Amino acid sequence: MDAIILAGGIPGQDDPLYLHAQGQPKALMDIAGMPMIQWVLNALNGASSIDHVLVVGLDEDYGLLCDKPTHRLPCQGDMLDNIKAGLKHNYDRNPTASHVLVTSCDIPAITAEIVDWRVRDSLDYESDLDYAAVARETMESRFPGADRSYIKLKDYALCGGDLNIVRVAMLEKEYIWARLIEARKSVFKQVGLIGLDLLLLLLLGRITLKYAERRVSERIGIAGRVCLSPYAELAMDIDKPHQLKLMRQHLGNRRTPAT
Repeated sequence: MDAIILAGGIPGQDDPLYLHAQGQPKALMDIAGMPMIQWVLNALNGASSIDHVLVVGLDEDYGLLCDKPTHRLPCQGDMLDNIKAGLKHNYDRNPTASHVLVTSCDIPAITAEIVDWRVRDSLDYESDLDYAAVARETMESRFPGADRSYIKLKDYALCGGDLNIVRVAMLEKEYIWARLIEARKSVFKQVGLIGLDLLLLLLLGRITLKYAERRVSERIGIAGRVCLSPYAELAMDIDKPHQLKLMRQHLGNRRTPAT
């Protein structure tokens, strides 16, 4: 399977990480002596399930290292625009591929083992979108103090993961992309996308994961699946200074040889 890394974006003045980024792309922020995106590249490079890597959002290579064939695209706009461009680039290069792995650049704690597990887990499902999530207990046990946001369902409290599998043919479903892009910009569009009744049930914690998975898939018009991950690392994205500090300490310990 091929992989797409979403690496676009320079934190603006309203971003909690603005002072830490110092005007550079978020992907290049230092984590224990390496650019944040290099940790993600290392995981993809070591994963036997990954063939090619596409970085979307960085115009230059910035000295990043990856032994596998690596391609680049400049930033196309927002996240969904970058996903669409990445899917098209991957299809043009490899039209026989059915699915690609899409990851953000800000989950530096992932490993090759986690990437291979994620790809293997998706193979039995043939979903249009195979979305990873992590239970609160898993996240708080692995990364105490991470302060993630959770959706409270009847059977789980979940935070979203950033290591997901997308069917390449989704590129042809323009109406879905249009709805998703519009929904990112408006709360009212978000309500319209999934329906007010389902939104209220979600807010009240009255529905199970499987029910939510089925109803959201029906509303959007895709074959969607939620993968409940035992690995908190794929949902440990860095959005705030305390999360940056946590990851610098965690990965600094990983790089320090045992004595």
